[in-house]
Amino acid sequence: MQSYTIGQAARLLGVSPDTARRWADAGRVATHRDENGRRLIAGRDLAALAVETGQSGGGDDEPSYTTARNAFPGIVTAVKLGDIAAQVEIQAGPHRLVSLLTREAVEELGLEVGMRATARVKSTNVHIDRV
Repeated sequence: MQSYTIGQAARLLGVSPDTARRWADAGRVATHRDENGRRLIAGRDLAALAVETGQSGGGDDEPSYTTARNAFPGIVTAVKLGDIAAQVEIQAGPHRLVSLLTREAVEELGLEVGMRATARVKSTNVHIDRV
């Protein structure tokens, strides 16, 4: 399972590294240390926190300046596979994006909860790039 540094987690959540560090210190998200002593957050734990902060608007209070053609880097928070189709949810800071795509595409990208991905929005289409 992929893990993220405090700085990477902060960027994915749309908050400052200080905010992410405070949340970890307060026990809002569990951390562990790597062999170099860096604090890491497990991908599944970060995905759960991303959903929580996205629902509560818990990011920094800076406005988001985006256009319809922007990319939304974030973290996969849900993958629902059907026989043919699939649904992937990405939390990108305060934005929750849902994309319907083929099961084959999800399997080819290897998408799973806790991994980084970028949702690209153009008109009414959401494209997902594995990071």
